[in-house]
This record gives sequence, structure tokens and C-alpha cells, in this order.
Amino acid sequence: MIWQQVYNPFDNMLLSTLMAAVPVVVMLLGLGVFHLKAHIAAAAGLASALAIAVFAFGMPVGMAGRAAILGGLTGLLPIGWIVLNIIFLHQLTEQNGSFKVLQDSIAGITQDRRLQLLLIAFAFGAFFEGAAGFGTPVAVTAAILIGLGFSPLAASGLSLIANTAPVAYGALGTPVITLAKVHGYDLMAVSGMIGRQLPFFSLLVPFWLIWAFAGRKAMWEIWPAILVTGLSFAIPQYLVSNFIGPELVDVIAAMCSMAALVGFLRIWQPKRIWTSVSLRGHEADGGEAKAPQAPAVHPRAAVVKAWTPWVILTAFVFAWGLPVTKTALNGIYAPKFAIEGLHKLVQKVAPVVATPATEAAEYTFNLLSATGSGILLAAIIGGLVMGYGLPALVRQFGKTIWLVRYSLLTIVLMLALGTLTRYSGLDTTLGLAFATTGVFYPFFGTLMGWMGVALTGSDTASNVLFGGMQKVAAEQLGLNPNLMGAANSSGGVMGKMIDAQSIVVASTATRWFNHEGDILRYVFFHSIALACLVGLLVTLQAYVPPFTLLVH
Repeated sequence: MIWQQVYNPFDNMLLSTLMAAVPVVVMLLGLGVFHLKAHIAAAAGLASALAIAVFAFGMPVGMAGRAAILGGLTGLLPIGWIVLNIIFLHQLTEQNGSFKVLQDSIAGITQDRRLQLLLIAFAFGAFFEGAAGFGTPVAVTAAILIGLGFSPLAASGLSLIANTAPVAYGALGTPVITLAKVHGYDLMAVSGMIGRQLPFFSLLVPFWLIWAFAGRKAMWEIWPAILVTGLSFAIPQYLVSNFIGPELVDVIAAMCSMAALVGFLRIWQPKRIWTSVSLRGHEADGGEAKAPQAPAVHPRAAVVKAWTPWVILTAFVFAWGLPVTKTALNGIYAPKFAIEGLHKLVQKVAPVVATPATEAAEYTFNLLSATGSGILLAAIIGGLVMGYGLPALVRQFGKTIWLVRYSLLTIVLMLALGTLTRYSGLDTTLGLAFATTGVFYPFFGTLMGWMGVALTGSDTASNVLFGGMQKVAAEQLGLNPNLMGAANSSGGVMGKMIDAQSIVVASTATRWFNHEGDILRYVFFHSIALACLVGLLVTLQAYVPPFTLLVH
């Protein structure tokens, strides 16, 4: 029997919106105020979502439970599978001693912590976002930063802040491609529109990142390097997104940024070397503000061997992200299971869709094509290169599972919560509240995208969720639909740093377990401030010349 979603069950939009917000508020309060462990806060949020979906919004109990199960499965594969295997690789490199050699080689480029942050968190992280997405960049960069001596909060929080501007084109353009495919946008038009919004923030975020880490004065000490990093990313991001397409935007821009920064540092270094590993004003965050030791100089062969596992990882992640690879591997084994009792039984209705449409509820067990499987193969090959035997690799993999067990549980619960809010219509109720803002819609519509990513953990999911609503609202208000479709994705990238999934990935990568609330409290201001700036830019593009020229 088909169940139609109800978006205003109390015939009072304010009351319905407040009720729909309860699960998110419960989870955030649990993490940020009551300092609950992440899996307990997630479980509390999920329990409240189940209660509200069933008793307030009228969703059948069986459907609600199946929606949560579908989300939990998605949490294990692909998200949890990525986290598990990237930590496995990091464990291997640490115990082998090659990670210390890698650290010294990076410090050999520059010992300045600010410049290391630009190179690793922003540029290197953007490459992994473009190639794989789904938590990979935060897992990799946070692990490298903690290995370089950054404090846990700095490594976690700054990796999250850096992983913003590339997100819209992550995983070889998946969020943009999905937005166009699902909601009927012209792919090149919406890709180009996003490419006329995000480059402003690709230039701003590196400055913001260093300001957040070291303060305004220390930021200005290295402004030439920051400018080189941002411009060498923003310009290719604009050109590729507008004239080639969304697939390789991040990969090309990140490679240009890394090459430009490394090349620039060969001819320029700051007068003062910044040596603190802790966030400015957060010296008690688990790290110590002290000067690093001069990096050891290792033989070229040792440096090459230390970098080899990460080069292998980069190659495998990029290969696994290619559509041709995914198609081939899915052709070998990728069974798809319809969730009986949920599949095609939940119906979206007006004003979200023009005609009622049922929601698919299928789970694809694409183990071979999952990015985490590519990472696992890279870890195994890298481990063999480092001298591990197969029995040692198996033992270390078992130890890694035990190490991240609570993080995996948290990810499962978080994705169960996000998926339930989608099928029950709770997130749509929140989105409709934004859609009532009239002339201010360009600003609040952008925040709708931010909220979508904060809830679901995915710019792709947010585009699926709100992309159609953005198009309908824009047409009703006389705005360019591509502007608001792009705003949903551009605003969404700033929600990436506060979504629970990303925070758990960061805390796991840095081994700063049970500190998810500390990370959330730190990044929340940065997330909402940057999202509001995106909203202001979109508003200018909608109404104020010469910004309106960027719309056409």
C-alpha cells in the first residue's frame, strides 16, 4: 500500500517545522552540549526520528524501520568501507616507519605548518575529493596531518574546513551530474553556474583556513603562497566547469594548485616559520605548541619507498572513480536489492513535485566498484611493497576493525537517521520552510542546500532532495532555475564540514575518539558563516548588477 508523504501534519507550518527539526536538534545537542559519545547521540537522534516519523507524520512503522535499515546499509558500504581501509593503510605505514620518512619529506618542502596545511588539507585533499569523495579526502588528510604532529583538533577541524570548495565537483562530478539527471537541468549550464560561484570561495577558503589555524596576522605573513594556492585552483575550476564539464574539475584544479604551490615554495619562503601544531586559542586541544625538530634527510630510495603506498592509493582511487571502471566492476558483481515494504511505496506529492512520484528504495551491494575496495587493494599492494607478509596484513586488518568499531557504528546510525528523514518527509518539511521566504529566497534557498548536506552528509543527496524544489521555487519567483540549482550545490558544500558522517571520519582518522562534539563546536561557526557568504553571493547574482552578468 502506497503511503503519501505529509509535509504539514499539524496544519501549522511553524509547528510542523519545529517537530521535523527535533531529531537533528537531539543529535546536535547530544554531541555539542551534553558531550555524549557519537554513537549514543546518533542513536538518540535516530530514536526521536522514528517516533516523530511514525506518530507525528504518520509513516507506517514497518516503512520507517526499513528506511533506517537502508540507511544503515549505506553507512557500511560505501562510507564505512572507505574509513576502515584508509585507516588500515595508515596503520601499516605508521608501524613500518615509512610514514615518518614521508613526514620528513613534506617538512623538507617547508617546515612552516601553515604551508603544510595549504599543501595537504586544501590542495591534496581536493584531489581526493575530485577522485573519490564520500569521506576519502578528510580521512586521508586528517591522518597525514596528525602524523605530521598537528594537534587532533587542528588536524580534524582544518581538514573539514578545507574540504568545502571542491565538494560540488567531488567523485568526478557526481553531485552536478546527479542534479542535472534527476531534475532535468542542462548539465553544462548548471555546471558552469556552479563554476561561476565556487571559484570566489576557492580563493577565499585558503585564506580562511590559515586564519582559522594561526590568526589574521600570521595569515598575512604568507599571503603570497595563499594567493598562489587559491588562484591556481579557482582559475582551472572556472575554466574546466564552464568549457569542458564537471567530471575532472577538482582533479585538474587540485593538480594545478599542488604544482603551483610546490613550485612557488622553491623560490619563496616566509620570513618567520610557524611551528605551532595547535589551533590559535586552542592550545589545550590535545597538541603542544612547539617547534618541530629539523626533518631528517633520508636517501632518495627511502623517500620513494615511503611515498609509494600513497602514490598507489592515488592511482587506485582515481581508477576506481572512473565511470568505465565502475561499469566494468559492476558488470562482474553488483547485485541490487529492492527493500520490500519500502520500494516504490513512499510517494512524494505537491508542492515538492509537479505530479506525485514514488521513491525507489534499493540497495546495491557494489563491493567491487566501491571506492573502499580500491583503497583496500592499494593498502594490500602498498603493504607488500613495504615488506609485510599476508599473515601480518590480515592481523593488522583485524586490529583496524577493532580500532574503528564505534566509528563504524556511528556512521551506520547517522546514515540511518538521514535516510529516515528523507523517506518520512521530515527534511522536505524543513526545506519548505525555507521556500516561503519570497524575495529573500536566493539567500535562504542557498541555506537549504547547506542544510541538506548537513543532514545527509552528501552534496549529491542534497541535490536529489532539494534540486527539484529549487527549480520550482525559482520559476515561481521569476529567477533563473540554474542559479538556484547551482546555489543548492554551492551552499551545500559548506554544510559538509558539520555533517555527522564527516566529523566521525575526521575523529577516527586522527584517533581522537569520543571528541566529535569538540570538533562540531569548532567547525560550526565556520560552516554557517561561509554558507551565509555563499547566500549573499547568490543574492547578488539574482538581483544586483554586475553580478547578474554571471548568471547568463
